[in-house]
Amino acid sequence: MRIGFVCYPTFGGSGVVATELGKALADKGHELHFITYSTPARMGSLKSNLFYHEVRVTDYPLFDFQPYESVLTSKMVEIAINYRLDILHVHYAIPHASAAIMARSILATKGIYLPIVTTLHGTDITLLGKDPAFEPVICYAINESDAVTTVSKSLKQDTYNHFGTDKEIGVIPNFICPSQYNQNPDEQFRTSIAPNGEPILTHISNFRPVKRIQDVLQVFARVRKTMPSKLLLVGDGPERSSMEHLVKSLGLLDDVTFIGKIKNPIEPLRVSDLFLLTSETESFGLAALEAMASGVPVIASNRGGIPEVIQHGQNGFLHEVGDVNGMAASAISLLENTEMLGQFRIQAKLRSLDFNIDHILPQYEAVYHQLVPHA
Repeated sequence: MRIGFVCYPTFGGSGVVATELGKALADKGHELHFITYSTPARMGSLKSNLFYHEVRVTDYPLFDFQPYESVLTSKMVEIAINYRLDILHVHYAIPHASAAIMARSILATKGIYLPIVTTLHGTDITLLGKDPAFEPVICYAINESDAVTTVSKSLKQDTYNHFGTDKEIGVIPNFICPSQYNQNPDEQFRTSIAPNGEPILTHISNFRPVKRIQDVLQVFARVRKTMPSKLLLVGDGPERSSMEHLVKSLGLLDDVTFIGKIKNPIEPLRVSDLFLLTSETESFGLAALEAMASGVPVIASNRGGIPEVIQHGQNGFLHEVGDVNGMAASAISLLENTEMLGQFRIQAKLRSLDFNIDHILPQYEAVYHQLVPHA
């Protein structure tokens, strides 16, 4: 099958999932065409059946804001015609699904039928969807897609609650590729973070307010008062500057390490003892799943799709948003009990296998074949 993939090419969860899914589909023999404004961060090298097509916006002086959605639409039409695409799979309602629907209409005037699968990942529903300026377009994009999926039951319900659509929505969770998590920890890296063998707590995100990274620091500060420990912060974003100031004010400069954005988060996870995810909400919690696949238990908030991934008291602990005392107590109880921590590590790894891409990939293929049975 010839599939067009439209996604954000970033380190965020939706971009990572879309890219890994596209690569896995290519490995199974499908022909994949990524259509976006830069090479996806985790794409790797091109193959004979894996392509990237850049969407380039011309700096035209008439516009105060360049019309990316229109250029994206034109690129979809171009690729659909030139490569005879069977289906278009877009990740995020806007601008990707809305642009795809316009592209489908243009192609229809040329006698070409191109079905659209839209996968909703989170902020297009839980953040943008609450904005009256975007709500009609998102609702239209959902209703007009040929098939719609979400990454969690929680996000599916949020979609129904926010938009009142009666569109049938399938749930296909995010996934991991287990083979990527079998590498040995980099002991030199671990020693550079924790020279005296201190436990390492880790957080990975895009440092947006919804992640409540201040809570991560407050949890760590409480753990640090009880035992020597280190905090590893991976990623970057609007909250980083305030976080650096908070680290200083809490007197934790020697115990907190910022390492910024990295392409492969598995490396810091493999040297970690606990993962902290204190978000206001998460549509799924891909970072938590990646931590579990690395054998790292997770201390997290109990919102959104996180409880669909973490089993409380087995491979992690779930707490109310903002309960930094409870999260710290859970972290300390694990770190002080090496036997329990070891069991949680094993259970985290086992739980992650429920989200093996080998289980998830056929679910997407089934959606494609429903829409394009001849391919």
